[in-house]
Amino acid sequence: MRQRPVLHVFLIKPSKYDDDGFVIRHWRGVLPSNTLACLNGLTEDVRRRGLLGEVELRVHLIDEAVDKLPLGRIASLNRTSGSRVVVCLVGVQTNQFCRAADIALRLRQEHITVIIGGFHVSGMLALFQTIPPEVQQLVDAGVSVVAGEVEHRWAEILRDAYEGNLKSIYRFMNELPDLSDVPVPLMTTDYLRKFVSSNFGTIDCGRGCPFSCSFCTIINVQGRKGRHRSPESIAAAIRHNYLKHGISFYFFTDDDFARNSAWEQIFEELISMRERDGMRIRFMMQVDAPSSKIPGFVEKAARAGCRTVFIGIESLNPRNLKETGKAQNRIEEYRSLIDVWHSAGVSTHASYIIGFPHDTEESVRDDLTRLMAEVRPQRASFFMLMPLPGSQDHKSMVEAGVCMASDYNSFDSSHETLSHAHLKDGAWTRTYQEAWNRFYSFENMKAILSQARPDNYWDIFRYFYWYKNSIRNEAMHPMLTGFFRIKDRVTRRSGFPLEGRFTHIRRRIPEIYRYVRDAIGLTLEMEELWLQTRRRNETERRLLEEFGKMRAELGHGLRISELRAAYARAKLHIPSIEIPSRLSLFKDKVSILRVNPFLHTRHDLTAFWRGVRGHLSQRRITTLLRVDRLVLNGFREIRLAVGFLVALTTARG
Repeated sequence: MRQRPVLHVFLIKPSKYDDDGFVIRHWRGVLPSNTLACLNGLTEDVRRRGLLGEVELRVHLIDEAVDKLPLGRIASLNRTSGSRVVVCLVGVQTNQFCRAADIALRLRQEHITVIIGGFHVSGMLALFQTIPPEVQQLVDAGVSVVAGEVEHRWAEILRDAYEGNLKSIYRFMNELPDLSDVPVPLMTTDYLRKFVSSNFGTIDCGRGCPFSCSFCTIINVQGRKGRHRSPESIAAAIRHNYLKHGISFYFFTDDDFARNSAWEQIFEELISMRERDGMRIRFMMQVDAPSSKIPGFVEKAARAGCRTVFIGIESLNPRNLKETGKAQNRIEEYRSLIDVWHSAGVSTHASYIIGFPHDTEESVRDDLTRLMAEVRPQRASFFMLMPLPGSQDHKSMVEAGVCMASDYNSFDSSHETLSHAHLKDGAWTRTYQEAWNRFYSFENMKAILSQARPDNYWDIFRYFYWYKNSIRNEAMHPMLTGFFRIKDRVTRRSGFPLEGRFTHIRRRIPEIYRYVRDAIGLTLEMEELWLQTRRRNETERRLLEEFGKMRAELGHGLRISELRAAYARAKLHIPSIEIPSRLSLFKDKVSILRVNPFLHTRHDLTAFWRGVRGHLSQRRITTLLRVDRLVLNGFREIRLAVGFLVALTTARG
């Protein structure tokens, strides 16, 4: 029996290099790639419909954010009789282009067929008449470049790849596809297991944006006319993923979901699944600031399962907004718009850009204070303004001869890519880092969580954990990070030395030590944040009040007899309170109150361990605190850690 010919399609989402030239990869990721899911869905549709005839399609999903690139396996399959390989570098953004180009050139040395697409090549080819040099280099090496969306052309491209007839450049910028009948993004269980939350999926319900922000690439790559998938196909995909893969939380990646003309029908489908079928579907989405004025939009979004909205506030300086074409934002309305979402039980996440023409260190600092005190979003992401290829800003600056960074790897919204009239000599980076540190300070996180609704508390808290870890322990933008960095020694960027094994180990051991140390420190900080902000019932509140009063009266930590007296005083107000026995209090005794359920701070524990370290540093072993206190506080620490981690990983809302 003749064996069917095989086409191996490797869909690869490249990562980017860090400042030391290592590929950014993590043990567990946070955000799955929607582009991978889209191309996987399209490829599966080609296979299911037999559009390549007798050719057997085998699809391989590789996300460099969580996967090591299997170059050896790809080359081996390419040499196997009866099979061909095409590597598709998908969704390549500007900051990923350098890594993608290195992968493409390496594969071409092995005579492997390579295709590259994404916002960088699409944006550059959309706005410039000539082919930019970095794209021409790939074309000269035999890489095929795809500009635009491929929903109606994917089978054609795969057929060309199998037959060895790929064009140098495919231009589909003027052929924006109707999305109503195209295959929806398709996730796989194996892929999702590589992320912290394996129930997290993505889907682009629509594309295109009607606005004209000069710093944005969407309008030049996806067009200004909104296009959307049919609500029925979105509902069918969500239902399928829920039942087969357990995906219950989505990020709708539309640049502005509020401008999707089918938003109401999509919400109605989700409401039906939630209220009629009992499916606990939840999602987050991106919207513009005026979206809360659309009649019924906020209310239906909340009923449909929306937990978070990502709002493009961008700046609190009206001159900045006017100059960049974001006139739809009205600063004086921000607070009321945010309140509308909060009242509906939907948390808010503000996007804020630093580096607009009228920004100074002082003005950004003042605006940040206003953002936290007046606008009060519950989360915020900060970005450094950059002339992103594919935007009108970039085109204008290129044509005007403005000096910009030549390394596309730095175009990630967290590096300076051009000079700024008012933010010089490191002030831009300093202001950017200050914004992150101030917004995610313990005091501001505590203020936000203390006012959060119970059903949103843990959503916000987990985001804080992720963002704080990225800012402090990873020193990278949260959108680029996951948990526990992996550095592959041999995939370092050209221009950086290839370290020997011993040298690399010597580098990694201190890095891993610092990461573990800082991760423990962050966990203790977040534990304290939880203790100070978690919801308490009336019994807990009354007991804490009595404990505090008695401690103030006595001037010392409460003894067992005094703890029982505090319980007795609380019982006068809440008769249902039971006074613990002396033995019970002895087992759980602390200086002020019991570990569970009334602990509201770990200050005493922190002070105790600080004292232990002080004794050890002075080699005062003989005067070290009593063994019983060490055991007691060690037991308290374990109980507290277990309680916190259980709540963090299992609590809803």
